[in-house]
Amino acid sequence: MPSSTAEPGGAPGGATDVPGQSVDEPIKAIPVRHPGRWVASGVLLVLVAMLVHTLFFSHVKRGAQVESRFQWNVVGQYIFSPPILRGLVVTIELTVIAMAAGIFLGVVLAVMRLSASWLLSSTSWVYIWFFRGTPVLVQLLFWYVGISYLFPQLGLGVPFGPTFLHLNANVLVTPFLAAVIGLSLNEGAYMAEIVRAGILSVDEGQVEAAQSIGMRRTQALRLIILPQAMRIIIPPTGNEVISMLKTSSLASVVTVAELLYAAQAIYSRTYQTVPLLIVASLWYLFLTSILTVGQYFVERRYSRGAARPRTPRLFTVLARNLFVLRPRDSPVDGPTATSSQLPSTAPGGTR
Repeated sequence: MPSSTAEPGGAPGGATDVPGQSVDEPIKAIPVRHPGRWVASGVLLVLVAMLVHTLFFSHVKRGAQVESRFQWNVVGQYIFSPPILRGLVVTIELTVIAMAAGIFLGVVLAVMRLSASWLLSSTSWVYIWFFRGTPVLVQLLFWYVGISYLFPQLGLGVPFGPTFLHLNANVLVTPFLAAVIGLSLNEGAYMAEIVRAGILSVDEGQVEAAQSIGMRRTQALRLIILPQAMRIIIPPTGNEVISMLKTSSLASVVTVAELLYAAQAIYSRTYQTVPLLIVASLWYLFLTSILTVGQYFVERRYSRGAARPRTPRLFTVLARNLFVLRPRDSPVDGPTATSSQLPSTAPGGTR
């Protein structure tokens, strides 16, 4: 049988004696107090209460009448009005068309940038440099005004030869088309860098392995490289879609009747500026929330098979943040340790 050696001042088995405490009495873990957290939480609750009061219960005197500070009755009056809903549809159309064209253009530019051809690589680099270096608003104004100024007549024919078809630029380039072209070309430059980063994240050996079994480089890119790169491409692309939704509001400058333009048209007539801006903001927040949830599920789909843990399920995240009152790694979780279960630190003690 194993024997335990009793040392001076030590208990048999190496356990130390604690005055006034039984050997098998459970240790009571006392959580560390954090007064700073309580103070910060109290200040935050006060600020939140003030914000809620200001938003929904505060009133102000305008002229001879007292009304709600943010005029929520006006917001409710116009939130589902036909002009606002028509502008909402145009905003969605702008976002979908410009983003789809930008993604396609970005993939093409990324492949060109990684090409071994100096001409293709340089052309892609110059395109990205130009469109990332100029503001989106300037590009929209250029396509809306500058094209008809520089090219009043657009022709289709043989380069440096006869022209078979003549078109009026003022009729052809509508405000909506100018907005789509400007947003698409600008988005293509950013998507090119995102796709390029995703392609570079895939090991070069994947291409060599694909070519060793007879695949052409385009087949390897389509079937091997891009599917693996999607895990890197999807998160920033989701951010770009949300950004495009908000950037589409700049199309109001070129008289596209999107959501912000519809709100401006109403408050320029009724002088209810703040309530109409709140209406537009609420719709933008609603659409952004839908895109955020969609991005979450797409990221979870493409994170399958990754070395790191998958994106947790949506309801798991909500339950963890809303219903769990203490951290998962809290020192009071799990079975309570007793003094007889702790490793001995006395000289000559056994573990």
